[in-house]
Amino acid sequence: MELQRSQDQGLPERKGQKRKLEEENQEDRETSLPTGDARRALLAEVTAQVSVLDSTFSWREPDRAAAKRATHVLAELAKNEEVVNVIVEGGAVPALVKHLQAPPCSDGDRSPKPFEHEVEKGSAFALGLLAVKPEHQQLIVDSGALSHLVNLLRRHKDGSTSRAVISVIRRAADAITNLAHENSSIKTRVRMEGGIPPLVELLDFTDTKVQRAAAGALRTLAFKNDENKNQVTDLPLEVDWIKLPSVLVNRVNALTLQIVECNALPSLILMLRSEDAAIHYEAVGVIGNLVHSSPNIKKEVLAAGALQPVIGLLTSCCSESQREAALLLGQFAATDSDCKVHIVQRGAVRPLIDMLHSPDVQLKEMSAFALGRLAQDTHNQAGIAHNGGLVPLLKLLDSKNGSLQHNAAFALYGLADNEDNVSDFIMVGGVQRLQDGEFIVQATKDCVAKTLKRLEEKIHGRVLNHLLYLMRVAEKPVQRRVALALAHLCSPEDQRTIFIDNNGLELLLGLLGSTSPKQQLDGAVALYKLANKAMSLSPMDAAPPSPTPQVYLGEQYVNNATLSDVTFLVEGRRFYAHRICLLASSDAFRAMFDGGYREKDARDIEIPNIRWEVFELMMRFIYTGSVDVTLDIAQDLLRAADQYLLEGLKRLCEYTIAQDISLENVSSMYELSEAFHAISLRHTCILFILENFDKLSTRPGHLHLIQRIIPEIRNYFAKALTKPNPHNLRL
Repeated sequence: MELQRSQDQGLPERKGQKRKLEEENQEDRETSLPTGDARRALLAEVTAQVSVLDSTFSWREPDRAAAKRATHVLAELAKNEEVVNVIVEGGAVPALVKHLQAPPCSDGDRSPKPFEHEVEKGSAFALGLLAVKPEHQQLIVDSGALSHLVNLLRRHKDGSTSRAVISVIRRAADAITNLAHENSSIKTRVRMEGGIPPLVELLDFTDTKVQRAAAGALRTLAFKNDENKNQVTDLPLEVDWIKLPSVLVNRVNALTLQIVECNALPSLILMLRSEDAAIHYEAVGVIGNLVHSSPNIKKEVLAAGALQPVIGLLTSCCSESQREAALLLGQFAATDSDCKVHIVQRGAVRPLIDMLHSPDVQLKEMSAFALGRLAQDTHNQAGIAHNGGLVPLLKLLDSKNGSLQHNAAFALYGLADNEDNVSDFIMVGGVQRLQDGEFIVQATKDCVAKTLKRLEEKIHGRVLNHLLYLMRVAEKPVQRRVALALAHLCSPEDQRTIFIDNNGLELLLGLLGSTSPKQQLDGAVALYKLANKAMSLSPMDAAPPSPTPQVYLGEQYVNNATLSDVTFLVEGRRFYAHRICLLASSDAFRAMFDGGYREKDARDIEIPNIRWEVFELMMRFIYTGSVDVTLDIAQDLLRAADQYLLEGLKRLCEYTIAQDISLENVSSMYELSEAFHAISLRHTCILFILENFDKLSTRPGHLHLIQRIIPEIRNYFAKALTKPNPHNLRL
C-alpha cells in the first residue's frame, strides 16, 4: 500500500551504541588536539609505556605491577579522543592486545598470582577507548583482540566472582561493544569467534554492571548486522518458524538467530522488569534490535512474554527506556492486527498519549510512531481519540521535525478512519490544522491529503446529523469550527441543508466580519470553497453565457441605409438603423419607439454621451448577436449596454473586464459592477476577493470592502443554494 510505504519513511531509527568507558565521577578533560612539542612529548610517553608492556609479559610481581601501571597510563590518555590517534601511532594496540591474556606459567604452579585479572582489565579498558574511533576498530581486531576478549568473558568459569573478575568481564564486554559499533564485518567476527554464547550467559550474572555490559554488547551486535543476513545455513529443527516460507527465513541473519538460539530471550524479558533503569534500558534495546532484524524473531519475542513488560516501560522514570519501549510497540504492531488490539487492551494507549506531551522530541516521535501503528486497527481508533490522543497529535503537526510531523500525520490518518472520531476531529479544529500545516516532506503532505479525503467521505448520515446538532447547540467557537470544516468537506447536495436550513452561512459570514485577521481569512477560504462547490451543482462553460436566442438581420445591415427607417446622430455622424431590429433587441428601444417618448416618430435621433466606436459595437451586437469586446472599450460598452438594457452584451463586457481584475483594481471593479448592475462582474470580484483575501488584507480600505460584500455574499448563496441556476451561480 502506498501510504504504508510512506509511513516506513517516518520509522524512527533504532540505534546501536558504543560505551562511554570513562570511570564514574571523571572530571572533564582537555580535548584540544596536541601539536608540536606537546605531540612529541605525548608520543614519547606512549612509546615508553609500550616498551614497558613489551618487556613485562610474565608473572613476576614487578613485571605485573609495571604492566598494570602502563595499561592504566594508556587508558587515562585514551579518555581524550583527540589523542587516540597518537596512541595508536605509538604502537599501543599490539602491546595491549598481548596483555589481554595472562602470561604463561609453569605446570603445577599454584602460587598466588600478583595482580591477577588486573592487567587484562586495563588492556581491555584501553582498547575499548581506542575502538571509539571507527578507523582503529579493524586494526585492533586484526591484531587478534577478539579471541582474547571472548576468553575474558569466561573468566568467571573457575567459580571466582571477585571484584577483579567482575571488572575484567565488564571491560571485555564494553570493548566488544565499541569494536562492533557500526561495523558489520567485526560483528561477524564476534559471532565466528564464539562471542555470542558467553555474552548471553552473562545476562544472568550476579553483578548488575556485568549484566548491563553484556546486554549492551548484544544490543550493538544485533543492530544493523547486514553482513550477517542470509548466512543461515544450518538452522536447528527445533525452531518452529524454520518451516515458514524461505522468503521469510532469508530475512533472518545468523547473528540475531544465534542470540535467540542461546536462549537470551527469557533473561532479557526478566531484565525488562528490573527496577534498575540501566538494566531495562539495555534489555529493551537488545529486544528491539532483534525484532527489527526479523518478523520471525518478533513472533518468538512475543511468545516469550515480552509484551506486558515492554508496556510497563512506558511509565519508566528513564526516558531512554520509554523511547525504546514505544518504538518496540510500534514494531510489534506493524503487521499483526491481533497484536495491535492486545497492546491497547493491556494499557499502552494512555501512557503513549502522555508521552506526546513530553518536551523530549524523540519521546514524542516514538510515541506518535507507536500510536500511528495502533491506529491502523479499527478497534483501536475510537479508544485513542477518546483517551485524548487527537489534540496532542494535531499539535505535533506544527513541529519543525519532519519525522515527528510524519508520524503524527500517519496516526491522524488512522484515527480519521473511524466515524466516531470525525466530530471530535472537527470540534477541536483538526480540519483547519491539517489544511494550514506547513509540512516538510512530500510523504507527509500526501498523508494529510488522504486524511482530509477520509474525513470528507464520512460527512453523511449520523456523522452529518451530529455535526448539524453541534452547529445549533454547541458553544460559538465549536459552531464556527463545524461550519468551516463542512464548507470544505460536505458534498454539494448537502449545502442547502447545512448553510441555509441550519444557519451555517451566517456563521461563516460572522467570521468574515470578525475583527480577528485569522478568523477573517478562515471565513474567506471557506466561502471560496463553498462557492466552487455551489457551481458544481450546475456546471458552467468557461465561455460567458450566450444571449437569449433571437432573429438577427445580419452583418450586412449594420449602418446600412437600405430599408433604414431611423437614423442616429452620434458625435455628428449618421448611423443608419432599422426599427424592427431595435424593437426586438431590448425593452429600452421598445419603450423608445412604442411609448410616449418624442423619439417615437423622429427620423433622426441624437445619441449624447456615447462615442461612435462604442455605439457602433453596440449596434453590431444588436444586428449579429456577437461582437469582439476589447479591454480598452469594455467599460464604455458596458455602460451603453446597461443604458439600453442589452443583457447579452453586458455579459460579454463583464467577461472581458473580469479578465483584468487585480489586487490593485478589484475595489474599483466592484464599484463598477454596482454602478451598472453587472451581477456577473460583481460575483467575479467577490470570488477574487475571497481567493486572495490574505494578500488584500494588508491593503488600505480592506475592511470597508469586506463590509460591502458581505450582504452580496449572503444574497448570492441564498439564491444559489435554494434554486441552482447557471446565471446565479457565476461567482
